[in-house]
Amino acid sequence: MDSHDETKCQGIDRTTRREDKRACSTAGIESLPREIIHAILSKLPISSLIRFKCVCRAWRMLAQDPQLLDLLKNRSLAENQCLIFHTDYPICNQLQFVDLMANNKEEDKLKKIQTPIPQFNVVLSCSGLLLLSDSLCNIAYVFNPFTKDCRQLPSIQTQYPNQKVVLGFGFEPMTKEYKVVKIIYYYHKYEGHRALFLTIFPQSKVQVLTLGSSSWRSLGKAPQYVDQSPSRVLVNGRLHWLICPLRYRPGRNIVSFDLADEQFKEVPKPDVVKFSSCDYLVELKRCLSAVFYAKYGELEIWVMKDYGVKESWVKEFHIGRYVPKALEEELENRVYEISGIAKRGRHNYNRVLCVLRNGEILIEKRSRALIIYDPKTGKFKDLMFHGMPSWFETVVHLGSLD
Repeated sequence: MDSHDETKCQGIDRTTRREDKRACSTAGIESLPREIIHAILSKLPISSLIRFKCVCRAWRMLAQDPQLLDLLKNRSLAENQCLIFHTDYPICNQLQFVDLMANNKEEDKLKKIQTPIPQFNVVLSCSGLLLLSDSLCNIAYVFNPFTKDCRQLPSIQTQYPNQKVVLGFGFEPMTKEYKVVKIIYYYHKYEGHRALFLTIFPQSKVQVLTLGSSSWRSLGKAPQYVDQSPSRVLVNGRLHWLICPLRYRPGRNIVSFDLADEQFKEVPKPDVVKFSSCDYLVELKRCLSAVFYAKYGELEIWVMKDYGVKESWVKEFHIGRYVPKALEEELENRVYEISGIAKRGRHNYNRVLCVLRNGEILIEKRSRALIIYDPKTGKFKDLMFHGMPSWFETVVHLGSLD
């Protein structure tokens, strides 16, 4: 055998050994009880699960097991949080993500998510899927940022003058169905004695789409005029919004939409606070929570410990004022970039995002910085990742592989 043939044989032997090694490794994993495999995989961050799925066909089958996918849907965000950053500065409509579970510098780098549509707003994240829409909410998509599966929802042809659209998105665990709720508010013009003007009483239509269906279902009118952003919260199988105060109805209540029976219901609010000053709602540790801006930029967070029970509202957190380094440098250098996010006015919010596994609270400051607040010590710290954009909106997301 000449040297060329010998080298060729050695290459074949090495390839065979690698395949045998992979086969042995796969066989070893498959020999474990299925519940142990699910317990291990359900604890991995989404980036690790994606790599696991790409190793070989057998591992991909394990990662696509329906029981494992159910576990991934049901695990809490505190167990496996992923942050998605939506930015439009300096490049318009970019999505990037980072795993909060990662403990090494390489995993701290933001990774780009390829999107199949050029222009969009991120409406909500639910059970591994993102609801995206155009600026007018006329065209909407359901997008899995990790499998790249994207489905455009059926369009609604009806257009009204001076309309405003509110979208909601949620997962109904009993039927295992995703549902999109669309509330359309519009105004009828009518002629007065001297001029043409708008009535202060908005008309509304509510439509629901079950994901996989080809058409929207009409549910009649909305009982209240709800605030689109930033108060959209899914808790206990219900979507929640704050009611916009109107001239003839100055109060600020909470309305919910039950995804199971598709009915609007009012949620009891605490009596001990002036709820008309509530700024937005948030889900913290699976509880409906209300955030209030206090004096000097401080925040108060009230939590409904027992859903639907008025007396269970308690003031859980009082968060003091803190200026992160990114905003300090901006003030010192007087650098003010122009961003679409800034133009939408969301840069004025200090958004409470979630409670981390260790009990600390993650906050987005004016769409420019992330900070962590420790309620035990009252201390703050900046949270930085490699490649963070200048302007961004943060979405707390639970990745899914289906």
